[in-house]
Amino acid sequence: MGLQDTQFFKVEQDSEDRVKKVLEQVYEALREKGYNPVNQIVGYIMSGDPTYITSHNNARSLIMKVERDELVEEMLLSYIEANGWSEEGDNF
Repeated sequence: MGLQDTQFFKVEQDSEDRVKKVLEQVYEALREKGYNPVNQIVGYIMSGDPTYITSHNNARSLIMKVERDELVEEMLLSYIEANGWSEEGDNF
């Protein structure tokens, strides 16, 4: 495969559901503790430093069980769907 070729990556539905649930729980834990969940989650994704995530309600342990690229993918898919960019037949 050369630099001109595109590789395909497919996430399984179970994995997507798991990531959604983790993001929801982490978001809620951060909000409950008074943090800005978006800023904290972005900080974690960009740096890989788990201290951006509170340990409240086991949020830090939960988010560390998910690969950061899976978090980004789930958020991007949700954004695409929320903005109506996806079309029938898209392979998301």
